[in-house]
Amino acid sequence: MRIGELAQACGVSRDTLRFYEERGLIRAQRSANGYRDYPADTVQLVTFIRTAQQLGFSLNEIGSNVAQLWQSAAPDQAVEALLRDKLALIEQRLEGLQQLRAALLHRLTLACPLRPDVS
Repeated sequence: MRIGELAQACGVSRDTLRFYEERGLIRAQRSANGYRDYPADTVQLVTFIRTAQQLGFSLNEIGSNVAQLWQSAAPDQAVEALLRDKLALIEQRLEGLQQLRAALLHRLTLACPLRPDVS
């Protein structure tokens, strides 16, 4: 599958596919004329990458996990574990943001919000 066909099948730009290839997320074989030729299962892989990005995974996170997921004997369970880990991280961040919000609200009640709080 050529790059234009893959881009159309996945709903992404050719530049996106080139970027994913530079990052090592997808691979293409090069023909004698230099054209990229992607295996048919690359459509599924690009779709996975796009979905993972929409769920808050960075390309670094995707890159470090995609090979093991792609070759996993139980990919559904492996993906579920990754999603649970990501959810736990988001919940930690939300808790930290709630604490920060409370601290900011408290500071707004002080006569000088930037002075050290002695209470």
